[in-house]
Amino acid sequence: MQDESPDFFKIIETLSRHNVSYIVVGGVCAVLLGAPVTTFDLDIVPSLEQKNRDRLLSAIKELEGYYREHLPKKLEPTLESLNSSGHHLLTTKYGPLDVLGSIGSGSDYLTLQHHIEMIHLDNGVELRILDLKTLIDEKEKTKRDKDVGMLKILKVMLEEDINS
Repeated sequence: MQDESPDFFKIIETLSRHNVSYIVVGGVCAVLLGAPVTTFDLDIVPSLEQKNRDRLLSAIKELEGYYREHLPKKLEPTLESLNSSGHHLLTTKYGPLDVLGSIGSGSDYLTLQHHIEMIHLDNGVELRILDLKTLIDEKEKTKRDKDVGMLKILKVMLEEDINS
């Protein structure tokens, strides 16, 4: 991985070039929705269809991705490992990428695809992100201490959306 700040847009561009179907969740999703928060990794929930996993693996190879938890060894994902619906916490040449089989209490791509917003980036990439209400709901299900501050911000944003 590079020594500078993560470049999530380079990761997104690479995933797009490989036609990977996924939904951005977590902190980057919150930022794209307008939340004034900081995040250190890009969290995605990909479609688990086999052809999509093939494309995802190809993109991860281009990104020089490897599992963070196996350091100092650089263990790279395989099709077999991506066939599991668990979490794949990767480091890439552009920053951390967390490939999540599901979030919250088991919400996967098929469930989440009904709760998205489409974002059009300046580079022409169309990006699926969770809608604000679903992001809040999923973060509340995990009950992680690190999400408390972000949840307060997201709830204020939702209240402002409702009242405007």
